[in-house]
Amino acid sequence: MLDRGGVIGGTSAGATIQGSYLFRGDTKGNTILVGDHTQGLDFIHNVAIDQHILKRNRQFDLLSFIKTRPDLLGIGIDESTAIVVHQNTFEVIGVSYVGIYDARNFAGSVKNPSSDSGNNGPFFYLKRGEKFDLLNRKAILPAPASTKTANNQ
Repeated sequence: MLDRGGVIGGTSAGATIQGSYLFRGDTKGNTILVGDHTQGLDFIHNVAIDQHILKRNRQFDLLSFIKTRPDLLGIGIDESTAIVVHQNTFEVIGVSYVGIYDARNFAGSVKNPSSDSGNNGPFFYLKRGEKFDLLNRKAILPAPASTKTANNQ
């Protein structure tokens, strides 16, 4: 389908399985973060995807996992929100946020690129219209709106 230019999609577990690592893939339930099924479909390489992160208070669940698997990028997608992936870039669509969990940020020394949060914590959020470079693991934020007023143009 993808090779022919088609589009695939998924919500909840259907989004999670599109990554290379299947987070919450245990047959006994979704409270087991690293379970008996760990291989995702690998449509998005080198990532582990979680879902419902804010709605179900799961925003911290990927932290300890990414510490044990720093080779993977954690992507947490909240409800009513999605990422649209084109090659090595994705854009956030929807009404909530997408969390980015990169082990390189865990020391708190990397400036948070998110436009809405000033902390330098272990993860940050992207909102609608913001993009992310999966290959270089960098946020691609839109240019700030012009602050000129009608009087000084």
